Amino acid sequence: MAEDKTYVEDIDRGIYDIKNEDTYSFKADKGLDVKIIVEISEGKNEADWMREFRLKSLKTYEELDLPPWGPDLSELDMSQIVTYVRPKVDMKEDWNEVPEDIKQTFDLLGIPEAEKASLSGVGAQYDSEVVYHSIKRELVEQGVIYTDMETAVREHEDIVKKYFMKAVPPNDHKFAALHGAVWSGGSFVYVPEGVHVDIPLQSYFRLNSPGAGQFEHTLIIVEKGASLHFIEGCSAPKYNVTNLHAGCVELFVKEGASLRYSTIENWSRNMLNLNTKRAIVEKDGKIEWVSGSFGSKVSMLYPMSVLKGDNSTSEFTGITFAGNGQVLDTGAKVVHIGKNTSSNVNSKSICKDGGVANYRGVVKIGPKAENAKANVSCESLMLDDESRSDTIPVIDIMNDKVDIGHEAKIGKISDESIFYLMTRGLSEDEARALIVRGFAEPVAKELPLEYAVEMNQLIQLELKGAIG
Repeated sequence: MAEDKTYVEDIDRGIYDIKNEDTYSFKADKGLDVKIIVEISEGKNEADWMREFRLKSLKTYEELDLPPWGPDLSELDMSQIVTYVRPKVDMKEDWNEVPEDIKQTFDLLGIPEAEKASLSGVGAQYDSEVVYHSIKRELVEQGVIYTDMETAVREHEDIVKKYFMKAVPPNDHKFAALHGAVWSGGSFVYVPEGVHVDIPLQSYFRLNSPGAGQFEHTLIIVEKGASLHFIEGCSAPKYNVTNLHAGCVELFVKEGASLRYSTIENWSRNMLNLNTKRAIVEKDGKIEWVSGSFGSKVSMLYPMSVLKGDNSTSEFTGITFAGNGQVLDTGAKVVHIGKNTSSNVNSKSICKDGGVANYRGVVKIGPKAENAKANVSCESLMLDDESRSDTIPVIDIMNDKVDIGHEAKIGKISDESIFYLMTRGLSEDEARALIVRGFAEPVAKELPLEYAVEMNQLIQLELKGAIG
C-alpha cells in the first residue's frame, strides 16, 4: 500500500548529477562589490559603457529590497556566492577542441548528437562562459547572427547597445539589477527581415562550480516578417552549498514576426532559480513560450509577454514538477497594450512528497487595448496529502471592451483511477506514472522531440523518488 512506502529526498539524477573537478582559469572572490565588478569587466576587455552599466546596476541592486512576496529567500547570502568562474578554455567552433572533461559532460547530455540531428546552431556554456558555438553556413549567408553575448558586445555593439536590458531594465527588481552587474555568457541572436530559421537554434547552460552563480544573458531580435524557434536547456549537479541562477532573457519580436522559445530548466536541489524572461511583441507579431521547470530548491519564474502592437499574440504552455523540499513559484505575465491583442496561458503543475508548486500570474489589459482577448488555465495535480499548490492570479482590466477567461483546477489522483488501471494489469506505480504523463502530455507535445523525451525521463525520475 502507498502508506507503507518510504521516501528519499534526493534521487539519483544520473547524467545531470555528474560533477567535474572544479577547475578554472579565473574565479572571482565570494561576494559582490565594486572591485569584483571591475575585475570581471576588465577580464573581458569590455568597453567603458558596459563597465559603467555594470557599476550603475550594482548601485541599483544595493538600493532595492527583496520582493515582499513569493518564496522565502532568506538563505541567499550573496557574501558566499561566487559571481564569476571562467573555465580553462576559450570559446571553440570545433567540438574536438573543447577540453575532455567539459566535452564529456555535454556529450552525455546529448548536445553534439542533437546538433547533428536536428539543430541549425548550438551554443554551450560552462559556468560563466560559452565554451562552444556553431551555426550552419546557410544561415550566416542569410544574415543570421548567432553567437555568444561577449562576442556580440564587441562585434555588434550598435545592436547590443540599442536592446541590452531595455526589455528588463536593472531597476525592474533586485535580481535584474544583480544580473546587470555580474552578467556573463549567454546567447545573441539576430534574424534579419523576412528570414525564416526553419531548424531550431539551441543553447545549453551548465553550472558545475559549487557555491557559484550563473548569470547568462540571452538577447534575441527577430525582425519584420521573420521567424525563429530557439531552444534553451540548463542543468547543474547537486552540492551541499547554495548555488544561484539569475539569468535574463530579452526577446524582441518585430512586426509580423514570430518566435517560439522552448526551455527545460533542470537545476539541482541546492539551486535558487531567480530568472527573468520578457518579450516585447510588435504589430501582428507572435511569441510562443514552452516552459518546463524541474529541479531547484526555489524557483521564481514568470515569463512576460508585452503585446505592444495591434493584433499581436502570446501563447504560454508550461509545466512545473515540485518534489520534497522544493518551492517552485512559477507562472506567466501578459500585458496587453495594442488593440485586438490575444493571449493564452496554459499552466500545469505537479507536486509530491510535500513539494510546493504555485501558479502566480498577471494579466493586465491597458486602457487602449480594445478588443483584447485573454484566457488563463492553470491545473495542479497533487500526488499526496503533504504537498501544496496555490493559484495566485492577478487580472487588471483598464477598459471594458475585452474578453477574459480564467480557469483553475487543483486536485489529487483519484483512488478510482488507480484502481481502474490496476484492474487492467498495471502496478500501482505504473498507474500513477501513466496518469502523470497523461497530465503532462499537452506540454510534452509542444516540445521538440529530444526535450519531450527528457521531460518524460525527468518525470519518471521524480516518480522513482518513492521506493517500496
